[in-house]
Amino acid sequence: MKSYIVEAVSSFLFEYETPRQVLVRNRRVGIACRLIQLGVLGYIIGWVFIYEKGYQNEDTAIYSVFTKMKGVAYTQISGVEKVWDVSDYAFPDQGGDSFVVMTNFIITFGQTQSKCPELPDGKNNCNSDADCETGQIKRTGNGHMTGKCVNTTHTCEIVTWCPVEDDRQIPNPPCLLAAENFTLFIKNSITFPEFKVDRSNLVESVDASYIKRCLYHPATDPLCPIFKLGDIVRLSGFNFTEVARVGGSIGVLIDWECDLDYSIQNCKPKYKFHGLYGSGTTGQASVGYNFRKANYYVEDKVQKRTLMKVFGLRIEVIVHGLARKFDIIPTLTAIGSGVGIFGVATVVCDLMLLHLLPKRNLYKNMKFKYTEILDGEPDETRMTDHCEGNAPLFTQQCDA
Repeated sequence: MKSYIVEAVSSFLFEYETPRQVLVRNRRVGIACRLIQLGVLGYIIGWVFIYEKGYQNEDTAIYSVFTKMKGVAYTQISGVEKVWDVSDYAFPDQGGDSFVVMTNFIITFGQTQSKCPELPDGKNNCNSDADCETGQIKRTGNGHMTGKCVNTTHTCEIVTWCPVEDDRQIPNPPCLLAAENFTLFIKNSITFPEFKVDRSNLVESVDASYIKRCLYHPATDPLCPIFKLGDIVRLSGFNFTEVARVGGSIGVLIDWECDLDYSIQNCKPKYKFHGLYGSGTTGQASVGYNFRKANYYVEDKVQKRTLMKVFGLRIEVIVHGLARKFDIIPTLTAIGSGVGIFGVATVVCDLMLLHLLPKRNLYKNMKFKYTEILDGEPDETRMTDHCEGNAPLFTQQCDA
């Protein structure tokens, strides 16, 4: 038993096993093998390393966005003059990465809580009091029905904020068409925590003097962080006059693609604009974007309000940041997986030799070596080696 253990340990420590190789001289198999290996090599170099940059580690950005609108508009509606500044047309307060710029509106002045008829718009018409059920609130209505049908309008009387807002006609052209010249300033800061890199869209070439005179243009000023609202709409694929009338939504994408194997100054943002929702096509339901805003006040001890239906552009500033840098671990992983894929050539060529070629039986005898255990001799083996017949098709490498 002791000698058996010593022999086993000795064999494990002092013996080396190497695979048996058979060199096959066949043009079709050789060409097929080289083509497959060439394809695998092209995949590893072209796709994995050059296109996918498999030798680099990746990290996504953590970011913050600060925005500021500037611009003044003048209107004269029903003989009333008014100047609109950023406090009047931007919702909510300045600073966030999502906000609305008002471009059109419908104002209802002096509303009070009282009784008045519904609008004669066809949805709330009545012919008698029986058509106005007391206490009912219609989904398309504006208030609580009193049970009375008003003969002058043929609509139900309701308890609500009176007079009822009339939004059947949207102003055209838009009231704040001057919003096309408003400007938007975007300040974006990002960090890649994996690589300990901090960047801002106010890069090295964007200094104080440049900001004072620049305006974004994709060809001449691609790094300027100041954008004209009309340019944003146009670059997103919308027509400003059309989308300003009923409102819409636009995405401003700040794209950071940074290769940190090069100078950090090459890490710069790219601005892209996408029309997320606009005026739509003719006949499309619920086009545009709008909401209501009320200003409350007290007059003669009666609470009143001025109601505004606001149509505007909803701006969404979206940041996408991805940084890459060389790392030995993904490099070795990519190389290892590529070397493993080279085995595909061997599998395909073996299938051809074992099953497709006319002399496949001869190749089987050359490739496989059979061992037969004899009865009565458990510790000895008889090797049946089919290495005979030195056919010109094969060159065999066997142990002496």
